[in-house]
Amino acid sequence: MKNSIAIAAGIVGSFLIAGSSLADGGFQAHMTQCVDKFASASDSASVVLECSAAEGKLSDCKVVENSAAGKGFDKAALCVASFLPIGSKTGTIRVPLKFQGA
Repeated sequence: MKNSIAIAAGIVGSFLIAGSSLADGGFQAHMTQCVDKFASASDSASVVLECSAAEGKLSDCKVVENSAAGKGFDKAALCVASFLPIGSKTGTIRVPLKFQGA
């Protein structure tokens, strides 16, 4: 099962993820869908995105680091970014994501 897929959304600068939104189960379901669509849940990867933050959402994200190039985790990370809550942060931020394989 895909329960071993995890995200470690780190903080770069003053980036903050709203914990209550991550705990509701919706985020994990979205994460699983993104990995199922673009990558293999049995593989691991670390991806760093650089995004614009405004109005509680991320936009214009691009991959700046990818430990598993060619395995689809770049696309999975971009998919996940559309669902990450960011609170009131604005400007350009870096978002580190970790995908842990089964």
